[in-house]
Amino acid sequence: MNRVILTPAALPSSALAELKQWLGISTARDDAPLSALLASALDIFEAFTGQMPFTADCEEVVAAHAGWNPLSTRPVQAITTLSAIAADGTRAALPAGAYEVDLGADGSGRVRLPLSVLTPAGATRVAVRFTAGLAPDWDGLPDALRHGMIRLAAHQHRAREGDGASPLPPASVCALWRPWRRMRLA
Repeated sequence: MNRVILTPAALPSSALAELKQWLGISTARDDAPLSALLASALDIFEAFTGQMPFTADCEEVVAAHAGWNPLSTRPVQAITTLSAIAADGTRAALPAGAYEVDLGADGSGRVRLPLSVLTPAGATRVAVRFTAGLAPDWDGLPDALRHGMIRLAAHQHRAREGDGASPLPPASVCALWRPWRRMRLA
């Protein structure tokens, strides 16, 4: 995946407060490491489920070929602009009528580029800007997803002095996230 998050979502203080309540921590001394654990839990959630938790503006670069080009990030809310990228790296915005956009009910997004648009621009790649994510903020996430992230961060926090936590989410977290997991049969 060649994705860049242009405007990342900020993790609100309410998420940290939930984690601290779960762990029984009342001081601010561990706020920075706990916030880092929550950020890590968000990344693990996305890797496990195949879905971006918070709504953010993103850009993916796809190969410039005629036909449908799928985006790897899910769930895509809107595809906003496309720019042709030439071999020397220069960009040229493509007019809205020069391509087609398809948003699937499963959260997938794809764009179709006619060859007639790519050839004059000398494009080798196309930058697709879009908005993706399950919820606009922490409070908008379903309870099971939020609770799984809190449990994972707490699990990592408790395992910090031992041999370290396992690389996969614990079974209790997997059970909460499994209904949201996107899988493809190859």
